[in-house]
Amino acid sequence: MTRTRYFVAAMDCPTEEQIIRNGLKGFSGIEKLDFDLMDRVLTVTHVLEDPTPIKTTLDGLGMAAQPLAEGEAVGAVQIPKSRWITLGASGALALVAEGVAWWIQARTGDHGDDALPVIVLAVVSLLLSAPQIARKGWTALRTFTLNINFLMAVAIIGAMVTSQWPEAAMASFLFALSETIEALSLERARAAISALVSATPMSAQVEGVDGTFTERPVAEVSVGARVRVRPGEKVPLDGTLSSGDAVLNEAAITGESLPVAKLTGESVFAGSVNTTGSFVFLVTAASGDTNLDRIVEAVRSAQAERAPVQTFIDRFARIYTPTVVALALLWSIVEILRGDAWREAVHESLVLLVIACPCALVISTPITLVSGLAAAARKGILVKGGAFFEAGRRLKVIAWDKTGTLTEGKPAVPDVVPLVEDAPQELLH
Repeated sequence: MTRTRYFVAAMDCPTEEQIIRNGLKGFSGIEKLDFDLMDRVLTVTHVLEDPTPIKTTLDGLGMAAQPLAEGEAVGAVQIPKSRWITLGASGALALVAEGVAWWIQARTGDHGDDALPVIVLAVVSLLLSAPQIARKGWTALRTFTLNINFLMAVAIIGAMVTSQWPEAAMASFLFALSETIEALSLERARAAISALVSATPMSAQVEGVDGTFTERPVAEVSVGARVRVRPGEKVPLDGTLSSGDAVLNEAAITGESLPVAKLTGESVFAGSVNTTGSFVFLVTAASGDTNLDRIVEAVRSAQAERAPVQTFIDRFARIYTPTVVALALLWSIVEILRGDAWREAVHESLVLLVIACPCALVISTPITLVSGLAAAARKGILVKGGAFFEAGRRLKVIAWDKTGTLTEGKPAVPDVVPLVEDAPQELLH
């Protein structure tokens, strides 16, 4: 069994995930697909000797895939300024088209949506905002995925066919804007997780065989090495205090609001801040295996954990969305057979299709969870998955101890240390 990782820049929301699942469905040799939407990384578990067909398929779906080496990090995906400029121009033209159509109707009494100036303004606006929607809509149709991209493409085409040019341009602009904001929110969530990673230094002062300390990358420091931490520096790795006095600020790790004094032999955690003099500690966990690394990994993987509401929404949408599409088509046919104008019938069906479909709900559910987890992480609250995040709504009372640490709420006696000769069991009794 082989695991191949791909960076897919276009994979920034659950609709792309579903397209990839449908596109690779039934692909011989693929055992499992894992999606990390926050980092835009797809991990394919397969038994193929040559994974090239997987990349070819992804590229054909419009999901240009870049293979990643094991452990290779992914950089930030910045939204270019040109995208915002293009969107701004599209929105301005769509708004002007609406205004001109209204002005023509007010002056002449004619329907202004199909006037030549309005059409020109709307077409230019569509050329700036609609190509990506059209491409994604076509991909959704090819993979039999009735998602929001497909529905919006149908709505925009329908608006043009029925000469609702300003509405087509405005709908295209608003949807393209929402897609950009969604991608931005995901990138900001990723930045919050990156802030956790940056809580540890990239290098450490490691003691050599001659007793001198030299700067070395944290990734090269092995378990058992002696590392020195000077005043004001962050602890680079987990370990046990070997020599010197240490008072550490562990707020980012344990939630303890006050600095903690450490004695020889006690644990120190990566990411803690040394508030006093220099000390030396023995490394007990290599880079990638520290307590902070596990916290970061828990938060990073939490967005892949499906909350109960998300599972329900997905099951609901699989039945409801095709049903609404069929009803909209049936409504159009019935209205035409009853003698209504075909344009009016198509327009009513499109209104029904856009309003009744739950695509916004389907998309907003996982995005809300990811944004919520990231927002909590920025404030030092680590939630391990959407199921636990959702369970928070049932909280009625939260009690904090004097240090500000949130505990389980089930008191326990972890140890009994007798100061007299009586047995611990007798004292406890």
